[in-house]
Amino acid sequence: MSDSVLPTATIGRHGLEITKLAFGCVPLGNYPEPLGEEEAQATVKRAHELGIRYFDVAPLYGHGLAEHRLGAVLRGYEREGFTVSTKVGRLLKAAPDRALKGDPSAGIFADPLPFSLVNDYSHDGIMRSVEDSLQRLGLASLDILHIHNIDPANHAADALEELFRKCMSEGYRALERLRDEGVVKALGVGNNSLEMCARFAREGDFDCFMMAGHLHLLDQAAAECFLPECERRGIKILLGSPFASGLLVSKNPQDARYMYGKPSREVLQRLERVRNICAAHGVSMTAAAIQFPLLHPAVATIVPGMRSVAEVEDCVASFNAPVPLALYQELQDEGIITPALSLGEAA
Repeated sequence: MSDSVLPTATIGRHGLEITKLAFGCVPLGNYPEPLGEEEAQATVKRAHELGIRYFDVAPLYGHGLAEHRLGAVLRGYEREGFTVSTKVGRLLKAAPDRALKGDPSAGIFADPLPFSLVNDYSHDGIMRSVEDSLQRLGLASLDILHIHNIDPANHAADALEELFRKCMSEGYRALERLRDEGVVKALGVGNNSLEMCARFAREGDFDCFMMAGHLHLLDQAAAECFLPECERRGIKILLGSPFASGLLVSKNPQDARYMYGKPSREVLQRLERVRNICAAHGVSMTAAAIQFPLLHPAVATIVPGMRSVAEVEDCVASFNAPVPLALYQELQDEGIITPALSLGEAA
């Protein structure tokens, strides 16, 4: 057992410290399959034992289930000893008949709690969401709040525009007040769309973005334009899906998901090249994938989803493992890593 804390990064105007390896709570919501209560709690406890002190969750995950499970463990630790983020934009409404409703993201969880998801980015909806999350977590404070999933994957164009405008005219002002008053220390956006991330960055004053994908060993689209803009604005990236939703570390790539869908033949061919280069350098795919995003100075932390004690131990060991810069340079020489990522400046 270890009481040490992993290396940290600082985000936001209030100088919030987060560990550079975080715990993503999507699996606690029964994704992609059910997770037992004992294993869920043991997994969070092991993460804390091994030095992870930043935990990211959302009402979406298991329709409240992940927040309940995370809070059940975190309440046993000193509040100032960890940071936690959750997300706003969806309210949970009881559905006793279990005829659950929600946007497309709601369908990915196995056996969620009996609550439907209602999109609400209004001022009052945001404030209600924060209060509800505090109660599910059993905590009296939060550290980071993310506006969640105003994303073309979840909404038709007209609805997307309406939600964005509602959020930035009403909900964002509520969040900004909470940050100004010190109720929360940082504001962010959790989104999978680079275009929408860029819009939020232009129209609001955000400390961080919880970005899933777009900066992993098979895709670095964010490095072309969005991350340079984040550097200029002092916005930090909290990088989710470092394993491309599992494909990079899967033992059976043909059966794995690639950013939540089926991988194409081209993607599988790129993956094979990455695996061969990692093997030639004697580096595990997990270590290469988990450390890669931190090469970019805008990235503050890596946020993989972990659903077992073994996965936590593997992620922490991989985070600490030596990975030679020459590995990434070879991947860049092979055209797998974009030239837009300056490896020579990596720490």
